[in-house]
Amino acid sequence: MVTPPSLKGLQAFEAAARAGSFAAAAEELSVSAAAVSQLIRTVEEQMGRKLFHRVNRRVVLTEAGVEMLPRLTMAFQEIGSVSRELGGDAFRPRLVVSVPPSMAMGWLSQRLAGFVASHGAVDISLRGDDDPVPFDREMIDIRLTYGPHYREHPTEDIVQDAVYPVCARGLADMIRPDGLAGLPLIHTGWGPTGAFFPSWNNWFEAAGIEPGRAAQRGLSANSSRAALDLAISGLGVALAQGIYCAAALEDGRLVRPVARALELRRPYCLTIPERSARRDVVAAFRQWLIDECQRAVNSPALR
Repeated sequence: MVTPPSLKGLQAFEAAARAGSFAAAAEELSVSAAAVSQLIRTVEEQMGRKLFHRVNRRVVLTEAGVEMLPRLTMAFQEIGSVSRELGGDAFRPRLVVSVPPSMAMGWLSQRLAGFVASHGAVDISLRGDDDPVPFDREMIDIRLTYGPHYREHPTEDIVQDAVYPVCARGLADMIRPDGLAGLPLIHTGWGPTGAFFPSWNNWFEAAGIEPGRAAQRGLSANSSRAALDLAISGLGVALAQGIYCAAALEDGRLVRPVARALELRRPYCLTIPERSARRDVVAAFRQWLIDECQRAVNSPALR
């Protein structure tokens, strides 16, 4: 294998050929003219071809030098461009984040500005996906999901949540001594993981209450986010995960008409494929997302 010429030597040749003298090249490269001359001589020896004719104190490009100059100039310009981009704002890491649709529609999208403010510029692709998700086909870096769906990838449990009856304050003022009886209920179709989420029947059973036909009546929504919006609008009492409803309880858009909560059967989990695990931006987002989830489920409004 032929040893490639010295990069420093090629840089010295390109600067001298472009500037027209060793002295000018030496000033540009912050070295001595003798160092430029030696670097170029080394390149000529490595290539086995003269690049300059030395005439008195002048240097004139040989045919080989004329052929090399424009190509080297273009190459060093490209190297400079890449260096500037990697060292400045033009380089932005990319992150593909997959979460359940309800989380993408409100909870996470409202918080992402906090991550960008603390981490810096990053290109984020936020995906609202039902399980299962195609990690490799969509190049997903991190997935937050309910339950451990992806044990073929490194997965960790991050928070244990519960569901809470929540409604608008005006509706809570109508509550009677017998609790939720008579109040309109909002039912949530939890999707493919529905078997693992509590229903109103489960809640009434845990509370030791016979709901009668009330547990089947009322509005229905096919996402946690939609059910929460219906409750905020005053249309009924929803069973909402703490991670979603904590902020609305804190700012008064929702209240808890009764105290009883019902713990979810599974934790929320984070899955990060091995190809993404060592990336700094993924590690930073992982810790930020865990902190946000834990802050939500530990909200004083849920105690």
